[in-house]
Amino acid sequence: MYTLKKIIKSFDTELNKKAKEQNKNKLKEGCFVYELEADSTIPSEYILLMHFLGEIDIDLEKKIQHYLLSKQNKDGGWPLFFNGESDISASVKAYYALKLSGLSPTNKLMKLAQNFIVKNGGAEQSNVFTRISLALFGQISWEAVPYMPIEIINFPKWFPFNIYKISYWSRTVLTPLLLIMYKKPLANNPNGIGIEELFITPGKFVKEIKPADNKSFSVFFTFLDKILRSLFPKIFSRKFKKKCIEDIYSWILKRLNGEDGLGGIFPAMVNALIALQIDEEQRFMKQVEICKKSINKLIVENKNYAYCQPCVSPIWDTGWMGHVLLEKENENVDDLVEWFLKKEIKINGDWSYNKKNLNPGGWAFQFNNDYYPDVDDTALVGMFLDRYNRKEKNKKIVDCLERTRRWIISMQSKNGGWGAFDIDNDKFYLNSIPFADHGALLDPPTVDVSARCLSFLIQQNDKRNETSIQKGLKYILSEQEKDGSWFGRWGTNYIYGTWSTLSALNLLDFPEKEKVFARATHYLKSMQRSDGGWGEDGKSYYKGFESYSKNSTPSQTSWALLGLIAAGQLDSKEVEHGVKYLLKNNLNWKEEDFTAVGFPKVFYLKYHGYASYFPLLTLFKIRNLLTKNSPEPIYGV
Repeated sequence: MYTLKKIIKSFDTELNKKAKEQNKNKLKEGCFVYELEADSTIPSEYILLMHFLGEIDIDLEKKIQHYLLSKQNKDGGWPLFFNGESDISASVKAYYALKLSGLSPTNKLMKLAQNFIVKNGGAEQSNVFTRISLALFGQISWEAVPYMPIEIINFPKWFPFNIYKISYWSRTVLTPLLLIMYKKPLANNPNGIGIEELFITPGKFVKEIKPADNKSFSVFFTFLDKILRSLFPKIFSRKFKKKCIEDIYSWILKRLNGEDGLGGIFPAMVNALIALQIDEEQRFMKQVEICKKSINKLIVENKNYAYCQPCVSPIWDTGWMGHVLLEKENENVDDLVEWFLKKEIKINGDWSYNKKNLNPGGWAFQFNNDYYPDVDDTALVGMFLDRYNRKEKNKKIVDCLERTRRWIISMQSKNGGWGAFDIDNDKFYLNSIPFADHGALLDPPTVDVSARCLSFLIQQNDKRNETSIQKGLKYILSEQEKDGSWFGRWGTNYIYGTWSTLSALNLLDFPEKEKVFARATHYLKSMQRSDGGWGEDGKSYYKGFESYSKNSTPSQTSWALLGLIAAGQLDSKEVEHGVKYLLKNNLNWKEEDFTAVGFPKVFYLKYHGYASYFPLLTLFKIRNLLTKNSPEPIYGV
C-alpha cells in the first residue's frame, strides 16, 4: 500500500487542478451539466423534423451534416456506438437526413451508404421507429407500421395492455404517437426528397409487419395485429374516437413540462410537437412553440459541427460531482445542496398510478421532469445529502432525506428490486408485440438501480429500512452471473453492474458474503487488460459476446477499481496497475467509447462527464482510504 500511496501523492497537484477544471461544466445556478451524446439517430431525426415542419435552419443543418459524415463507418453504414458494427435503421435515417440536407445520391459517401443498405436487405428492413419516420414522409405505407389504435389511451387498468403497463419512456413516446398514427400526417418536405433508391421492394408495396422476435408470443401478436387493424375502425364510434383524441391531448398538455419537454426526452418531445401541430382546429400553437424551444435546447453547436442530444443529465452529473467534491474534502458544496433542495419533486407522477396514497419525493434526471422522478438519481442524490448532512445537521435536509427514504422504499418492486421509474413494470409479454421490436418497452427491476437504492438505505443506518434492505439483498444475490459478475442495464456492462453491486454489498454482512465477493473480484481481475485498465464494448449485450472488450477506458477502469476496493482489494496488484493506468498521460482522460446505454442493443449513450468525474472519484477515494488506513469504503458510492 505504501507504493500506491506514494504514486497517488505525487499527483496531488494535478488531481486538484483536474477537479477545479470541472467548473467549466458548472452553471451559475449551482449544478454541473456535461454533454450527453447518442448515436447518429437523434441528429438525423432533427434534420427530418426540420423538413417535416418545413422550417429549415440551413447553417445548423450543414453542421449536423458534417457531424453525421464524421460518424459514418468505412462500410458506408452508421453504428449504434463508437467503433460498432453498422446498423441498418440508423443508416437509413442518416442517409435520408444527409439527402434532405443537400447531399447528392451520387456523392461517394452516399453511394457507399446506399450500397450498405441495399446489400443488407434495403430500407424495408428498418425497425418500427424508422418505418414511422418513413411513413410520415410518404416513403412507406402506414400498413408497414404496427397497428396501435387511438383507443389505447382509454384501455382499462385490468386490460393486458395499457399505457401504465409500459415504461415512462415508452409511455411518453407512444401517447402522442397514437394521434400521429391515427391522423397519418404527411411531411411538408419542401424539396420533395425521397429515398426510393434504398428500397429493394418499392416502399408503397412494403406492408409486412415483422414479429418483434422469434418467440411464439410474437407470432401470435403479429397475427393479432392484422385482426385489430380491420376490427378496431368498425367497433368504436366516431364520438368515442373524438373522446380518445381529446383525452390524449389532455394527457400531453398536463405533462408538457414547459421548455424541458414531454418526458424530458427528444423522441417524446418530437411526437408531442407533431401531435399538437396537426390539431385541425390549431388550438395548440402556443404549446407548439414551447415544444420547438424544448427541442432546440438539446442542440450542441460548435464551430464546424452540431448534434442533438437525446436529453440532458444535470441531476446525474451533479450527483456524481457532488460525491467527487466530498471525497476530495475541504470543498464547499453548499450551492449544490441548495440546488438539489430546490429540485426535489413534490407532486405525484405517473409512478403513483398503480400504487395510490404514496407521498411524492425524489429527483428527475433532467432539470425538470416532475412526472417522472428517477429512482437511480434519487438514491445517488440521497447519499450525497446524507453524507453532507452528517456534519451540517440541517433540518431541511433531514426532512428531505426522510421523504427520500420513504419514496425509495415505496418504489421497491415485489421481487425486491427497483426499476428506474416505475414499480413492477414487468409484463414481459408486451415486449413481444410488433411495436416493441426494440425490446425495451418495459422498466423492470435491474441490479444497478437496485444496488444504488440498497447503498442509500444502508448508508442511512436506519432500522426502519431493514425489511426493504433484506428484500433488496435477496434480489441482488439471485442475479449474480455464473462468472461472478452482475449485468449492467444503464452502464456498459458487467463491469458497471458489478461495481454498483459491490458498492452496496460492501456495507452489509450476510452469510454468503465471502463466496459472493470472491467470485465478483475474480471476475473483475480477469477483465483487466494488459495496459492496466478495463474496458467493455457495447457488443457485450449480445449473446455470446458477454464481457467483450476492445480497449480500456477511463470510466470503466474507474468502475472496476471502485468495485475492487469495495470488496477489500485495495492492497492488490490489480488496483495498483489500474491506478497507474488512470495516472498516465498527465490525467488527460479522453473517451470516444460509449460506456452507457439507453436500451441495450438499440440505443447507446456517451456521457461526456464520465471520463472526468469517475476517475476523480476513484483516485480521491483511494487517496482518502490510504490516508486514513481504512481498507474499505464506508459510503454507498
